[in-house]
Amino acid sequence: MGKQSKLNSTQQKYQELVQATNPKPEVAKNAWRAFVSGGIVCVIGQALNDFYATVMHLSPEEAGNPAVATVIFIGALLTGLGYFDKLAVYAGAGLAVPVTGFANSMVSAALEFKKEGLVQGIGSKMFMLAGSVITYGVVTAFFVGLIHAIFQ
Repeated sequence: MGKQSKLNSTQQKYQELVQATNPKPEVAKNAWRAFVSGGIVCVIGQALNDFYATVMHLSPEEAGNPAVATVIFIGALLTGLGYFDKLAVYAGAGLAVPVTGFANSMVSAALEFKKEGLVQGIGSKMFMLAGSVITYGVVTAFFVGLIHAIFQ
C-alpha cells in the first residue's frame, strides 16, 4: 500500500480500474483441481511403486526410488513434448508441487537455453530454478537430521 500513496490521481484511477476489471481467482475450483490432480499423481506414483516392488522383488521402501525416478522422467518427458504446461494450466499446484514440478523446472530451463550450447546453455542453466530448491532442500535436511540426532 505504500507505493499506491505515491501515485498521482491518474495512476490511482488506473490502478482502481485494473483491480475492478481483473478476474477474481476461483479459489475453490482451483483448490479442487489441485487436490484431484495431485491425488492422480500420487496414485500413479503408488502404482509405479507397487509395480517395481512386484516385478523387481523389492520391498515397498526400496521400490520408492525407481518409482520417483519414473515420475520425474514422465514429468520431464511431458515438458519436452510440450504437454506439461497445458496440463499444469488445468491442474495448478497439484501438478507443479510434486516431483513433476521439479522435473518441469529443469527441462524448461534446459529447453529455453539449448541454443547457447550444451555446456553454457543446457549444462549451466538447467539448474537455474532447481538449484535453489536443491540447495535449500539439502540445507533443511541437514538441520532436521542434526536436530533429530541431538534429541534422539
